[in-house]
Amino acid sequence: MSGGAQALKDEGTQQQVVIAGAVAGLVSRFVISPLDVIKIRLQLQIHSLSDPLSHRGITGPIYKGTLGTLKAILREEGITALWKGNVPAELLYLAYGSTQFLTYRSTSAILSSGDYTPFHYIPHPGVVSFVSGAFAGTVATTTTYPLDLLRTRFAAQGNERIYASLLSSVREIHKYEGLPGFFRGLGAGVSQIVPYMGLFFLSYETLKPVMSNLSLPLGSGDAAAGVLASVMSKTAVFPLDTVRKRLQVQGPHRARYVHRNIPLYKGVVGTIRTIMRREGMRGMYRGLSVSLLKSAPTSAVTMWTFERVMALERMFDGEEEGK
Repeated sequence: MSGGAQALKDEGTQQQVVIAGAVAGLVSRFVISPLDVIKIRLQLQIHSLSDPLSHRGITGPIYKGTLGTLKAILREEGITALWKGNVPAELLYLAYGSTQFLTYRSTSAILSSGDYTPFHYIPHPGVVSFVSGAFAGTVATTTTYPLDLLRTRFAAQGNERIYASLLSSVREIHKYEGLPGFFRGLGAGVSQIVPYMGLFFLSYETLKPVMSNLSLPLGSGDAAAGVLASVMSKTAVFPLDTVRKRLQVQGPHRARYVHRNIPLYKGVVGTIRTIMRREGMRGMYRGLSVSLLKSAPTSAVTMWTFERVMALERMFDGEEEGK
């Protein structure tokens, strides 16, 4: 196996990987929260190509571009609105980061050993990275999806508070929508994350050894590899992310979010058809620019923090063993 692909899989113990992944998720989430809120607002915005009044008589788009959205949110809701949904999002990133890295490391080790593959065949390093990344993304997405849904719903709230608190939102969704209500859009989430994480880890493991040979400040080769890998992967699967967001805000309060003209969507395929019919291909990529802007610092901070925390843990454990 190549040195770059082997490095991430052989670093540290499982406990170190879990801690490093969790810390990386928490730090990156706080940093990019404002961009995430802007992205969600743009993705949920409906603007019909054929009807200038759009849906339910709302004239034109509320937000225009990343900067325009930022200004509108600050003007109408204040700076704290840029961190709406941050509590469930922090919990999401905490659980997602640790689950993702642990699953990726464990799966990679299993595949690389050949013990559980037919005829003890050891796949190509690229195949190992893709399969491990896709499986890690699927496991992490499914187990943490309710938190992702809550993050989206809180970020979609305007000045009108639909949910008073995290606990009340859980109670209300369970009461009026049942257990399936927490998993609205999961199909789109899994369909998106499988190719995204597979492509991300494949690209990251490929780019990491190349970037490490460049003279970048502060040892930022890991960050640069994370940025490039994320941009390429995110662009490829972005339409499914939009579908997921539109499905997540379905339910009894659909008309009370900041965008009160969100249509009724049913299923992934039905949502795609409705968006294409009403908004065209552009509707599938609404918010892509801010998403790419968000994914760059997210991946950079995540991978850089992960590698640094792992190094600190190994150093600390080494000092403890030396005593």
